[in-house]
Amino acid sequence: MHGLHLTADLRGCSTETPAFTDPHALRRLCLAAVADATLQPVGELFHTFPDAGGVTGVVLLAESHLAVHTWPELAAVTLDVYVCNFGADNSHKARALLDTLVTHFAPQQVEQHTIERGAPR
Repeated sequence: MHGLHLTADLRGCSTETPAFTDPHALRRLCLAAVADATLQPVGELFHTFPDAGGVTGVVLLAESHLAVHTWPELAAVTLDVYVCNFGADNSHKARALLDTLVTHFAPQQVEQHTIERGAPR
């Protein structure tokens, strides 16, 4: 169960990007970023909140998951990327996926955290 869990809180994002409020645009962005990182999607769900709310999107990966939550009213996005390293080290893929999404939302401020999960004993 050893893996890498990356999180990022993005503030001051450009809310002009369609992925902020359009679940189809966020889905396209996420699936393209997953493919570019050479990770394997196995399922997905994208949900829009009412009254010009944001979008929550989850892509289940063979390696674990990607979760994205947008708050247009706050010009904010949270990102969560977790990959297991069973059989191969996928850490560089997780970082590439996170970097692609951070770049897309063009935040003025980024707070990132890295958690090593289930380290081998």
